[in-house]
Amino acid sequence: MTDKADLLALLREGTTYISGQELSEHFGVSRTAIWKAIRTLKEDGYEIEAVPNKGYRLVSTPDIMSYSEISSRLGTGYVARELYYYDKVDSTNVRVRQIADTASDGTLVVSDMQEAGRGRRGRGWNSPAGTGIYMSLLLKPDIMPSDAPMITLIMALAVAGAIRNTTGLDARIKWPNDVVINGRKTCGILTEMDMESDYIRDVIVGVGINVNQPDTGSFPEEIRGTATSLKIEAGETVRRSALVAEVMNLFEGYYDSFLGNGDLSGLRQEYEKLLVSIGTEVRVLDPGGEYSGISGGIDDRGELLVKMPDGEVRTVYAGEVSVRGIYGYV
Repeated sequence: MTDKADLLALLREGTTYISGQELSEHFGVSRTAIWKAIRTLKEDGYEIEAVPNKGYRLVSTPDIMSYSEISSRLGTGYVARELYYYDKVDSTNVRVRQIADTASDGTLVVSDMQEAGRGRRGRGWNSPAGTGIYMSLLLKPDIMPSDAPMITLIMALAVAGAIRNTTGLDARIKWPNDVVINGRKTCGILTEMDMESDYIRDVIVGVGINVNQPDTGSFPEEIRGTATSLKIEAGETVRRSALVAEVMNLFEGYYDSFLGNGDLSGLRQEYEKLLVSIGTEVRVLDPGGEYSGISGGIDDRGELLVKMPDGEVRTVYAGEVSVRGIYGYV
């Protein structure tokens, strides 16, 4: 029998019943093989209606995380086409690093849970099973190392857009790469680069999204005041595999634009539409001292532009930005 992902994709495309004979001819297998494949999908949790003389129809899909479910929803050319799914790993970034030398550009590793998930600055990332998205994308771009940080902003744009497309929630971006909803963080992105002098061997983009945590009590105590999940905000369970695929679908287009232009000039306007702090007062925590100004968006390289009270526009290359009066975390 053909891959379950192909069968799922065909059932999902159909607006009515697809007969066993049609499926048999399409995949070049017997009707018995089709019946067995349908039975396997039902065992996986899919609700598939079978009506004599009509055929099969996919009625509903629960929140299933699997290779087949993710793959069946992909519309990419190369991103995530080499896909690895695990029920449990130490860290998806670590797992990608282990295969980076031989894996292809665009390889994606997804896990239902992480035992040693990592955030920025060595912090842990809470990664329980059945609730979140934990994934890492391997990229091998022919760019200068100084250009690599822009990839993090591209992923934030893809995540925010995918959340908006799949849930309708007003997901926005806290510069440079946190995704927030109603002032609370729902996604973190950790980018790691392996390089030699002026040559990039690869870039690994790790993404953690809080999806189906039922309430703020599901989070570690230290982040309960700043974190949220898509389920908390939407009031219903979100299908994680559909969201993974949509993130990849959007990312490929954005990433190709970046590679073609050499910067974020083609994405700047779209990014700024989702930037939560634009036009508001921000406080820049700089090693040289804190200062405040009005956020004016980003430049073509993704750096934050801050207008000072005297009219000077400063370019923020590093440091945390706190947006006053909008959300309560730095």
